[in-house]
Amino acid sequence: MLKEIDLSQVPHHPAVEDIVDVLCNKTQNIDRGFFRAEVAYFLSKMASSMRASIITKDRGEIPVNLYVLALATSGFGKGHSVHIVENEFLKGFKTRFMEDTFGVISEQNLWVIANTRAARNGTDQQEEFEKAEKEFKQAGAMPFTFDSGTPPAVKQLRRKLLLSSASSINFQVDEIGSNLLGVSDVLTLFLELFDQGMVKEKLTKNTAENTRSEELDGKTPTNALLFGTPSKLLDGGQTEDQFYSFLETGYARRCLFGFGQHQRAGEVLTPEEIFKRLTQQENMDTVTRWSNHFHSLADPAVFGWKMVVEDDVAIQLLSYKIWCEHQSDQLAEHEDIKKAELSHRYFKALKLAGAYAFIDQSVEVEMDHLLSAIKLVEESGEAFQTILNREKAYVKLAKYIADVDTEVTHADLHEALPFYKSSNAARNEMMTLATAWGYKKHIIIKKSFVDGIEFFKGEKLKETDINEIIISYSEHWAYNYIEEKVPFDQLHTLTQAPSYHWTNHHFRNQHRAEENVIAGFNAIVLDVDEGTSLELAHELLKDFKFLSYTTKRHQTEGHGDRFRIILPINYTLQLDNEEYKEFMRSIFAWLPFKTDESYDKREKKSETFEGGHYHYNDGELFDALDFIPKTSRNEQHRAAFQKVESLDNLERWFAQRMAMGNRNNNMIKYAMALVDSGMSFIDVQNQVHAFNKKLNNPLSENEIDSTVMVTVAKRYNP
Repeated sequence: MLKEIDLSQVPHHPAVEDIVDVLCNKTQNIDRGFFRAEVAYFLSKMASSMRASIITKDRGEIPVNLYVLALATSGFGKGHSVHIVENEFLKGFKTRFMEDTFGVISEQNLWVIANTRAARNGTDQQEEFEKAEKEFKQAGAMPFTFDSGTPPAVKQLRRKLLLSSASSINFQVDEIGSNLLGVSDVLTLFLELFDQGMVKEKLTKNTAENTRSEELDGKTPTNALLFGTPSKLLDGGQTEDQFYSFLETGYARRCLFGFGQHQRAGEVLTPEEIFKRLTQQENMDTVTRWSNHFHSLADPAVFGWKMVVEDDVAIQLLSYKIWCEHQSDQLAEHEDIKKAELSHRYFKALKLAGAYAFIDQSVEVEMDHLLSAIKLVEESGEAFQTILNREKAYVKLAKYIADVDTEVTHADLHEALPFYKSSNAARNEMMTLATAWGYKKHIIIKKSFVDGIEFFKGEKLKETDINEIIISYSEHWAYNYIEEKVPFDQLHTLTQAPSYHWTNHHFRNQHRAEENVIAGFNAIVLDVDEGTSLELAHELLKDFKFLSYTTKRHQTEGHGDRFRIILPINYTLQLDNEEYKEFMRSIFAWLPFKTDESYDKREKKSETFEGGHYHYNDGELFDALDFIPKTSRNEQHRAAFQKVESLDNLERWFAQRMAMGNRNNNMIKYAMALVDSGMSFIDVQNQVHAFNKKLNNPLSENEIDSTVMVTVAKRYNP
């Protein structure tokens, strides 16, 4: 049975933790994840320079090398931390290696090459050495680290290292987001170099001016540190596309990942505590101890250090490999980047364990080395998930439109957002995705045209708190309106009060007038004066939460039922005068019965009636999103409405429901609504048949007569 390795009690390697302690103190940052990944790279860089290798029984000899991608938010101290490691911890190692060890090892290997060529060609050893030495020098100076270049230059450097059989190719890029496109060719080459430090050579034409060199066998380990800020790398544009392409083509499986959140020490520590950490003797002691140790690792006697993986460690690594692959298999097929990273963690852990063993000058990769490496690799996996779950471009677009306090055009968006596409098809797709995401996150994006120019306006929607329904009320029809937010279940105390006027908006200066309306409402008011009974309205709207109350002229002067319905909506909407008119008129057209259309005005008032009856219905909050003007959802609603526009309110109501199924049941409900309106049996029968003929998928006449009308008849003859 597969079992996850328990890492809860496993410590990180002492070199990692000690150096990270200093980095946290000196950068005033308490997030350790980024620094651990960074330090792992530098440990590997030393091991690679000294050509340390891991000896395995199943895979042969494996060079120690690591690729690290570490991202952190602005102000994290990325550059400062790299400077500290390079100039305080690794300075002694670099100086000794570059000034002493590299030259010694290079000369030794040049003699090996010279002797081999002399024996093969029957030539003089000294002459062959001088030729090899000349080629070595012509390849240029050997950089300990480089931050930019070209594939031919990297291959030239690699040939120099093959001649010397020493050092490693170390690629270190600051602000990878700004530089990714410029170094993409080098990164493509590094994909091939990772596993064994080998690359296929390009065949060039041999000419008098360009003599093709003798091919050299060997491995040249490579290390890479790519660091920067997430916003520049994950910009939603070309850079991000290239980055994800690299992840797909191999960097997901090859890289250790670090991700640093901006956790400044000043947020949890006093200035006195920060100063103490910056100046404490422990920082200097740690630097001195490890810098001296690293200096000793550059000794020529240490060169070519080999570390054996014994059986117990190999089996533990194999168990981890199987577990990683099993976890990878559980992911969906489309998650290929995640699958690649997860299934290859074991190999990164092996290389990192080798770096730890080299630092400890151990001739074995011990179990502690492997477990500490697995712990860091698992943290790397978590950081990778954070990077991968970045905000997509359309999310950034939706948030930008919602945050900017004005209407924007395509040109405005293209100028403000580097990821905003220039082609019509691409930006329309992005806007569609932004709009769809916005609905899920309570953001609406409105679209309008002025003189042929498309404008966009965003709004962050606030979900309606049912205990804070927006109302204003006054004893005067125009002035002294008191604004409140009241619980929905207490609204009847207002509607049943004597001689009050009330609205669903607030007003400046307590004066009810359109110019004084404060945008923002979370309930709509329907006023029914004729044509629909209160009982039928309750039945038709039974799926929604509402309060109804009868008005003064209810059941008077032979007019039948007269009442108002207050429907709380799911969001608090900020609509101007024209938008509100369009919003309400769209609802009026959608309703199954006629209402007073003067309620399309924001300042419209209603009157209370203490002698009336009220009724609360428990249901879902009315979804207002379909009706908000200038939105894509409203456009879809209007397009669907056009198909049934020729029908009356009640017919439209049921036609839309029949289109979604349950035709027979909905036709019965339609017929019963006609009965409740006061029609005779014959009139109901004629109306039902007439309505049925208007449907795209009508019932048979026999089915109407044998089922629908039989049920209707029972209402007339119980």
